[in-house]
Amino acid sequence: MNRNKSKDRPIAAAFQFLSRIPVPLEVDFTPEVLRRSVKHYPLVGFAIGAVLSVVAALSAWLLPPMPAAVVTLAAWIWLTGGLHLDGWMDSADALLSYRSREKMLEIMKDSRVGAMGVIACVLLLLFKMSLLATLIGSGFVYIGAALLMATVWSRWFMTYALKVWPTAREGEGLAERFHGQTAGDITISTIVALLLSALGLTLVAWWLIPPVSWMLFLIYYLIVPCIVCFVGTLAAARISKRLGGLTGDVYGALNEGLEAVVLLAAVIIFGR
Repeated sequence: MNRNKSKDRPIAAAFQFLSRIPVPLEVDFTPEVLRRSVKHYPLVGFAIGAVLSVVAALSAWLLPPMPAAVVTLAAWIWLTGGLHLDGWMDSADALLSYRSREKMLEIMKDSRVGAMGVIACVLLLLFKMSLLATLIGSGFVYIGAALLMATVWSRWFMTYALKVWPTAREGEGLAERFHGQTAGDITISTIVALLLSALGLTLVAWWLIPPVSWMLFLIYYLIVPCIVCFVGTLAAARISKRLGGLTGDVYGALNEGLEAVVLLAAVIIFGR
């Protein structure tokens, strides 16, 4: 019997779907496994954030802030396989076309990227790079905190969005296979996100001496979930109204956008 083979491992499914972090298990991606994997998304985000924190620290030690930010951003894209970035571009092509609902959904299904998708991608990457460079210049503890919070809470919102909003393509599309979360799943995901955020910020903030810095970390810990809920809900509700629900591309776009929002909050709170 092959011990590395399993057909029902939701945690492994979450890691294999959302990241390139190696998980030596063979997973059968059935709708049931995919649905059960969603509540583990914040855990995957925490792992991605932890790796990126190390990359950012090493890059900042060897390079000035701007090239260090580029290296960190490149590692970020590689770790996620560009999965959410693809959703960001497809969503931009569709939503910024101002076409009918049916035409926008058709645009999202097209594998080609249009002008608006390219423009949106370039602007997003430039924005993220500038935020990363600012935080790297402020110090390791701040970039570490921002990366951990951004990757955890953006993925938490995907679990929440899958519960709250319907799919735009009822009965079809990849997003349909992830739907079916219960209130208990969202509760577990929220508790995990809160605990992992507290753990990550505590480990990072351990290197801080001035008490005022600890207070800033506490403010950041409390405000990020609120910002993610507020901004994410506004965006998801507006998109759902236009499309009649959300799609897999939209979930990816929400993740990318919320990551940038959490980094921006870090720059406002920690930036010097």
